[in-house]
Amino acid sequence: MSSAPTPPAVREIADGYAFTGPALDLGAVLLDGTAYPDAQVRIPLGVLNRHGLVAGATGTGKTKTLQLIAEQLSAQGVPVFLADVKGDVSGIAAPGAPSERTAARVAEVGQQWTPQGCPVEFYSLGGQGAGIPIRATVTSFGPLLLAKVLDLNETQESSLSLVFHYADTKGLELYDLKDLTAVIAFLASAEGKEELRTIGGLSSATAGVILRALTLLENEGAGAFFGEPEFDTAELLRTAPDGRGVVSVLELPAVQDRPRLFSTFLMWLLADLYQELPEVGDLDKPKLVFFFDEAHLLFKGASKAFLEAITQTVRLIRSKAVGIFFVTQSPRDVPSDVLAQLGNRVQHALRAFTPDDAKALKATVSTFPRSSYDLGAVLTSLGTGEAVVTVLSEKGAPTPVAATRLRAPQSLMGPIEAGALRAVVDASPLTARYRDAIDRESAYEKLAARAARAPRPEAAAPARAPKEREPAPRREEPKGAGGLLDSLFSNPTVKSLARSAGKQLGQEISRSLFGTSKRRR
Repeated sequence: MSSAPTPPAVREIADGYAFTGPALDLGAVLLDGTAYPDAQVRIPLGVLNRHGLVAGATGTGKTKTLQLIAEQLSAQGVPVFLADVKGDVSGIAAPGAPSERTAARVAEVGQQWTPQGCPVEFYSLGGQGAGIPIRATVTSFGPLLLAKVLDLNETQESSLSLVFHYADTKGLELYDLKDLTAVIAFLASAEGKEELRTIGGLSSATAGVILRALTLLENEGAGAFFGEPEFDTAELLRTAPDGRGVVSVLELPAVQDRPRLFSTFLMWLLADLYQELPEVGDLDKPKLVFFFDEAHLLFKGASKAFLEAITQTVRLIRSKAVGIFFVTQSPRDVPSDVLAQLGNRVQHALRAFTPDDAKALKATVSTFPRSSYDLGAVLTSLGTGEAVVTVLSEKGAPTPVAATRLRAPQSLMGPIEAGALRAVVDASPLTARYRDAIDRESAYEKLAARAARAPRPEAAAPARAPKEREPAPRREEPKGAGGLLDSLFSNPTVKSLARSAGKQLGQEISRSLFGTSKRRR
């Protein structure tokens, strides 16, 4: 611990973080390599719904910062959601291990350190991993998010939206990928084109692109993510019996090779929360803080409609008392309209090895309030576990920029053993609810059953169907859905199904900003 007197500049910074209400403790002000433990840097609990950014180069300590913030939120009764991309956040469930390095850090920042784990639920996408499976139905996922997963262009995205609109209005439930494939194949047929005549059209080429993308997604094993039982995002808002917030950890190492899929699934969770939660305004503490790791994957290649939906969701979800922290390497990874809404900033070290790095550094410095620091020099010289911080005060004004030596997490800084993780999952009451997939009757089964029941008055009907589906590209694309669909959509009587199915619901499903559907409880 430093015995040097606190310089006036450090005291001035510390005064900007002297909040009267509950707050999270980040660390001690850092000046010229010295940490001053009597000058603490904090974040008021009540402003966390104003969102935030944790950024920095690889290896600078971003993950440990998330862990530090998450365990303090949990201790104050706030549920947390974390995506564990690399598999090293699971240690938040176990007490930390004392070490000389930890002891030194604790002394430097004036921290009272007690080993302690958090109440945790472990999840996995579609059961690909040890966690409780998180699934979403295709219909609730919606066309905009699915178009992002499938890497569709804006024209193809519009066509996919038309498919969802048609299925919604005709009572053709889209629970899994085979349901969606079945409806697309039908709408690409001569019978389906007639059905779409009054509201638009689906070209054979576009249908083919979407079907190929769906087949590729299925072959990659992503089909397991779509289906039932659908995950209820209200599970993320729970507290433990002792009043601590539950930390929900989504284990993602098993799907690291599908980054677009997991980043878009995270956006579905947020969109569903936005859809379901009531307006409450600013509270003393948030209902949930959501850490969006690898955020650049969400924005890369996103359509204009998708970016607008993200921006609006981030802007509006704060009134639902949900805070979002985007986690990425550079602030430039986040669009400016979104970045402008992130009131709390924890910026770890940046590198300046190349001209592009230097440009990114300059852009980052320009986003901070004015300060006495030479931020360009500070950001390139920070050590691991150090960051430049500015947050919103209790009155909503930016705090002074503070170079900070961060506190040490009290939970285990590393993964827990696989057996311990499995024991947590097995003991969870949610495991029985979500573990086993179910396959209810939906669009695929309805179309298949209707085709099987349809009368066949003329023997020539099977031979006539292939001619109706020429030219060849239209014939080839539905094959991606499997042999059953090839035979199913060759039957012209399927046309009548869509008309009769419309009588079952009678109205289109209500959809939100992202085209996600309102949950039916």
